[in-house]
Amino acid sequence: MAKLVTIFGGSGFVGRQVARLMAKEGWRVRIAVRRPDEALFTRSFGAVGQVMPVMCNIRDELSVRAALSDADAAVNCVNILSPQGKSTFKTVFETGAEHIARLSAEMGVARMVHISGLGIDVDSDSAYIASKSRGEAAVLKHRPDAVVLRPSVIFGADDNFYNRFAGMTRMGPVMPIVGGGTRMQPVHVEDVAQAAVMGATGAAEPGIYELGGPEILTTRQIVGQVLASVHRRRAVINLPFPVARIAATAMDMTQKLTGGLFTSPLSRDQLALLRTDNVVSPGARGFRDLGIQPSAASAILDSYLVRFRPSGQYDAIKRSAKNLRKD
Repeated sequence: MAKLVTIFGGSGFVGRQVARLMAKEGWRVRIAVRRPDEALFTRSFGAVGQVMPVMCNIRDELSVRAALSDADAAVNCVNILSPQGKSTFKTVFETGAEHIARLSAEMGVARMVHISGLGIDVDSDSAYIASKSRGEAAVLKHRPDAVVLRPSVIFGADDNFYNRFAGMTRMGPVMPIVGGGTRMQPVHVEDVAQAAVMGATGAAEPGIYELGGPEILTTRQIVGQVLASVHRRRAVINLPFPVARIAATAMDMTQKLTGGLFTSPLSRDQLALLRTDNVVSPGARGFRDLGIQPSAASAILDSYLVRFRPSGQYDAIKRSAKNLRKD
């Protein structure tokens, strides 16, 4: 019988790509998510019965234990950008990750892959990074043989990064940004997924891998990429951090007062993230050690940001039509 992998958060942005590739490798794939009815689309990634969504809440030990039953590998792709009810940074990044690592070790699951993030620092001003740091430490405590992936900002068709900037280009002639000089190393979601598959199948040695794309770009340069891709011109204004913090505080309070009906586009915690560069450390293990040639964002953006162009997919045709001479 084919081997079984349990992918926690397997219907999410990264998880679905890991699931697709694992199914392609011939593995049986168990998608462990809180709402399996919303993950039924993952069943199309493989043959009939090869990919199966199951209910799992990583905050609950019994739920995690059931999801890991008979598994040969486990991949933790669960991620949240902001607290949502009982799903806080602590319960997801720390408690949940600890449950998966400890129980997978107890149950004899051969391999574990944990997706963390660059800039791990338990003393970070960002609650997101500090919590992820504690979660990663808990994973390595119980699974020192784990493959830990630390990607920079991840891009892809369903990302919440390039798509957000592209959406902002529709709002007017001015684009306010924060941390214009902060450096990042955007990495394609499929490259991260390939690294996770190598860890789950045993093709990658245990340890920590820092994953960054071939381009190191500032936030302003990234916005420039977006503007070029969506064929729009905007005045990009870099807001000072003190000004941005006032705005972020006000939006956080509004989100809290409305019970989440209003979602803050920039929280104080996200603002803290933008203060620090997000690039691969010198000498760190990464894609080169895995034999993966990462893709550059500039080569892929047009494939999914086309919908933000003034005339969408017909923008190129409309532009060329302007050059036609009238007889």
